[in-house]
Amino acid sequence: MQVTRYSEAKPYEAPEHYDMRCLRLQGKEATTTDTIWIGLSHLLPGGRTSLKDAAVEKIYIVVAGEVTVETVDGAVTLGVLDSCRLAPGEARALVNRTNAPASILLAMPT
Repeated sequence: MQVTRYSEAKPYEAPEHYDMRCLRLQGKEATTTDTIWIGLSHLLPGGRTSLKDAAVEKIYIVVAGEVTVETVDGAVTLGVLDSCRLAPGEARALVNRTNAPASILLAMPT
């Protein structure tokens, strides 16, 4: 078993992420995983990412606050424990449109 304590999770820099703090919980440099990695992102009010696609699918789960997920087809606001899946090549932007911090988990293939 490989355990990552939240208090010891290492931050990582994600390109085109603004007013956000990203932590690696599992996979990549945090632990050895076979197929996925898990990240936790904290978005300050107004925090956001650029509208950008990825070659792999992504799954997001909001764990605190509200996060709006924008795609070329529209936008949806997710609350606590709401989730969404983005297909490979589907561009997305994350935005915290509230006055409170928000946190979202990301799971994606390595």
